[in-house]
Amino acid sequence: MMQPQLTDTHFDDFLQELPADFQARAYELQAFARARKIQSPLQLLQLVLLYCGLDLSLRSCAGEIAKLQGYLSDMAVTKRLAACVAWIKSLLKSVFGLDKVVNQGALNFIVIDGSTVQEPGANETTYRLHVAIDLMSLTLREVNVTTDKVGESLAHYQLAAGDVALMDRGYNQPKSLIPFIDRGGDVVLRYNPHSMTLYERNDDPNGVKIAWEQRLRDLNGQPAAIPVYLCHQDNRIEGVVHAMPLPPEQAAQARCKAKQRARDKGRTASQKTLMLSGWVLVFTSISESVLDTKAVAELYRVRWQVELVIKRLKSLLDIDRLRARKNSKLADLYLHGKLLFAAVTQKIVQRRFGRAATTMAGDRSITHWRLWRMIADEIKSGLTACLPKNERFIDNCIKSLCERPRKRKLQGLPGRVSELVAERRNLGVRFA
Repeated sequence: MMQPQLTDTHFDDFLQELPADFQARAYELQAFARARKIQSPLQLLQLVLLYCGLDLSLRSCAGEIAKLQGYLSDMAVTKRLAACVAWIKSLLKSVFGLDKVVNQGALNFIVIDGSTVQEPGANETTYRLHVAIDLMSLTLREVNVTTDKVGESLAHYQLAAGDVALMDRGYNQPKSLIPFIDRGGDVVLRYNPHSMTLYERNDDPNGVKIAWEQRLRDLNGQPAAIPVYLCHQDNRIEGVVHAMPLPPEQAAQARCKAKQRARDKGRTASQKTLMLSGWVLVFTSISESVLDTKAVAELYRVRWQVELVIKRLKSLLDIDRLRARKNSKLADLYLHGKLLFAAVTQKIVQRRFGRAATTMAGDRSITHWRLWRMIADEIKSGLTACLPKNERFIDNCIKSLCERPRKRKLQGLPGRVSELVAERRNLGVRFA
């Protein structure tokens, strides 16, 4: 099957990061059937990126194609884009490398977190983004999209033996933690005693629940590593809770927030809640001999890097500017197309600037935000250069951009004013 020649622009950088068979996949997954106004899978990909990368409206996308190939309606664009969902998901999986997860037998620190996206006009969550980044290289490892009905869980990610998942307190779920640890993984997560029960590490077959209020009081404000059991059904995993007291000022602020949250729900904060508010509890399946309390505290602080990655997705790539309705194919395409744009941008940053500019090891002198911004702008300009105007199709372009027929017409000058302007022009009279 003959494939069209790739254009010699910055867009080539984008194409180099895609799998070599990206055009053949368009045929296999029925995103592209035959050449009409969209001449090839390559041009179809450019159309997808106009919508997902440049955030053009459907009618503007139609206009961009029309100035090159001839008239195309926005409804035709909608149908072509809707057919691309499976294709774009396939490309995204390959770019992330999820089709060949490799266990290298080493510790890989993976920071996991979630974010939300709202549909137009919505005040509540429409979709959830489940994000995983490699902590050492600060690069996206995996991003999954689910509806608002699906909560945070380790089950969303393809994790292997040797991976260490670094998470916040939303992942206090023994049913997903224990299977991952059994497969050879490890976890480091902010522990919430209200969400997950831990047991004393002793020989009692029935297990003794840890009374955290009393246990923390016995520490007299000193940090400590507490051996525990994490249990689910018949499984029992050894772990450690590293208890670290907050400074007095921060502890007071945390208690004030706890009281306010309780008041907002019409309740009074319990003494247990106020006691726990003054401590940071981090559970890990890694033994204290490998990671002591000080190291765990420092490691958990860098979990903030995943928030910065999510911020880049939103501030640079506008992934939260969802313009399609919930559960529509266009919404699905928009989110996965944005993620493909982000994944390729990241790959180009790594290839062009090397690991020295994209690693957490050693001193850092540059943020990823500026590198991402530079590459994203280059891709967008390269994409625009792929669609030059053809003078033959200017009228077709205008037709594609025209509004649909509607009762309320676009505002114009009153007829009498137009006649007056024409009369004055004929007489050679200019308006002051």
